[in-house]
Amino acid sequence: MKKLLSVVIITLLSLTNSSAIAGDDGKIKIIEKNNNGYEEVGDCFEKVNRGIFGFNQVLDRVVFKPLAKGYRMFPQPIRSGTSNALSNIGNVVTIPNNLLQGQFKDAGVNSARLIINSTLGIAGIFDVASYYGLNKRDKEDYGQTFGVWGARPGCYFVLPILGPTTVRDSLGSVINIIGGDAWYNVTVVKDTQYFSEADYYVSRLLNGVDFRAKNLESFDSLEKNSVDLYASVRSLYLQDRYRKVRNIDKTTDTL
Repeated sequence: MKKLLSVVIITLLSLTNSSAIAGDDGKIKIIEKNNNGYEEVGDCFEKVNRGIFGFNQVLDRVVFKPLAKGYRMFPQPIRSGTSNALSNIGNVVTIPNNLLQGQFKDAGVNSARLIINSTLGIAGIFDVASYYGLNKRDKEDYGQTFGVWGARPGCYFVLPILGPTTVRDSLGSVINIIGGDAWYNVTVVKDTQYFSEADYYVSRLLNGVDFRAKNLESFDSLEKNSVDLYASVRSLYLQDRYRKVRNIDKTTDTL
């Protein structure tokens, strides 16, 4: 139980309140609407959600934004290598979801990328697979898989630190934590001589900081130009999940 609680906490810390609205390149995207751009989802707890959202914004300004600015001070090759390595680790979640969604070609490509980049690419630091024509595919998760299977999103709500989600996506996150993440299983569940629990925790934290650093200007612009920031983030999140479930590629940068 102690280990599970630690994983939950560090996972929350690694996913800032807007991490779920990132495109597959790590940059914030906004979807060009088609029939409203996303399905209607009830904001069942709006008053509470707005309070939690405000708390998350304060935490972001105090913790994550300063960390992201510090991370930006590292040379670009170091940041690129970190992003590549984190993306490579992410394939251990994407691949099983490719299979569950019937995306067998993508599962094959991502499996090949994982093997090549983990070996020739030195733990994924270098994206060697792209040089062989195995280009990066979209990320997949269990929330998307449930959507592909026909599950409705359920109510929209905001969690402390974790941020925007829906009932469907929250269930997907729980499944990922308790057994759907092979990286977690290798580092935390199983005692191996190659990896430790710290490897998992550090990778999750770095993932959040890396995402925030990529989107410093995007977040500032969104906050500056939004009449209602809460409503803007909610809209972005729902649009992004709609796109990912339906594999819609047409997106527009917010900047």
